[in-house]
Amino acid sequence: MDIVEKVEMVKNHDVTALENLEGFLKTVEARNEDINAFIEINTDEAIRRAEEIDSRIKRGEKTGRLAGLVIGVKSNINVQDFTVSAASKTLENYRGSYDATVIKRMKQEDAVIIGMTNMDEFAAGSSTETSFFGPTDNPAAPGRIPGGSSGGSAAAVAAEMCDIALGSDTGGSIRNPASHCGVMGFKPTYGLVSRQGLLDLAMSLDQIGPLAADVSGIKLALEVISGHDPADPTTIDGAADLEADLKLDEMKFGVVKEFFEVTDDSIDRIIQDKLGVIADEGAEIVELEFSHIDLCLPTYYLINYVEFFSATRKYDGRKYGHRIEDVCGPEVLRRIHMGSYISQKELSGRYYKRALQARSLIRREIQRILRDVDVILGPTVPKLPHSLGEELEPMEMYAYDVLTVIANLAGIPAASMMAGTVKGVPVGLQLQAKPGDDARILAAMREIAELN
Repeated sequence: MDIVEKVEMVKNHDVTALENLEGFLKTVEARNEDINAFIEINTDEAIRRAEEIDSRIKRGEKTGRLAGLVIGVKSNINVQDFTVSAASKTLENYRGSYDATVIKRMKQEDAVIIGMTNMDEFAAGSSTETSFFGPTDNPAAPGRIPGGSSGGSAAAVAAEMCDIALGSDTGGSIRNPASHCGVMGFKPTYGLVSRQGLLDLAMSLDQIGPLAADVSGIKLALEVISGHDPADPTTIDGAADLEADLKLDEMKFGVVKEFFEVTDDSIDRIIQDKLGVIADEGAEIVELEFSHIDLCLPTYYLINYVEFFSATRKYDGRKYGHRIEDVCGPEVLRRIHMGSYISQKELSGRYYKRALQARSLIRREIQRILRDVDVILGPTVPKLPHSLGEELEPMEMYAYDVLTVIANLAGIPAASMMAGTVKGVPVGLQLQAKPGDDARILAAMREIAELN
């Protein structure tokens, strides 16, 4: 049963919203202590919402597109009366005083918010190990990291603790954990979804997006949360068009050889096998070249450092709990110090402005190679998730992001879906398209998923 079918069953009262919620609450009770996907569960509020939805259905009243679906929310997205900690001691006692635009839209469509998911502290990480509340385990590969920074959201979906989860993606933070946990994750075109109510990591790169077990859940969530928001001037005018009735034999897929050159052989083989199956269905596969792969990580992190440093200046201990430098973890402190250093007037031209120039170069190049294809296919993450607690140098950790930061630098839509496994560990297939071509990615995901 996919997500859309579940909504229809709730609306027809074949399954009540409360029954749907209670099933997830039982799973959370049984599994969350070990997995640590959720930082906070608000059982009373979730039950109240589910009972209200059921009462309206019984009375024959109209209900929304997400009627009775249970939603997990990354802990850097504001939800009224929930703890919005960004998994940091800095904000450990901060209660959301309002709903982010995406949360308002989901509630208006009768979603049930179950709780706040774990994440890397202030989204600074790729493993969900930097959380003040402890690391999250990977339900699909126990003992390994779930990826990050939206690792709690991906783990919650993989462990069947909710129908849909929201994450944020600054350089791959939805797609990376989706790949490691064997679920689907979608980073929309920059501006398609409002960032109002999101605690910034890097405002020119951040996007909110959904994670789910199937394409119908991804598409339905995007339909609800996307669209212009007067409170966020970066959002695109007009309603989002997420419909594209395309079949595989009508699509042209690009394959970038440099993406495979930086990827482990075991992952390469899984992706190549999947590409072979897609080609057998009649899709056209075109080989492409992307000459700026070496520029992507340094460009991304220079921009990230500067924008993160700026975003954290409000956490000075006067209004929001603790002063961030006094209580944060080493990765957050590293990014603050680097951002402070690069932001100095005498250095900003040497580093930050050059990074912005490199970003423009990367954006032009990726748009050029996308010009004659519908979607680029390739690996999501170049290596398998490491074991929980394994010590990695910062650059080793950053290397997880080499294939995902491109979409954020270029502002294009991108998604990850499961391609296969290596010794039981999920491997993600990444799909990227032109700005505004989110519908083509959804169509490709739907068609590829049906091949399994």
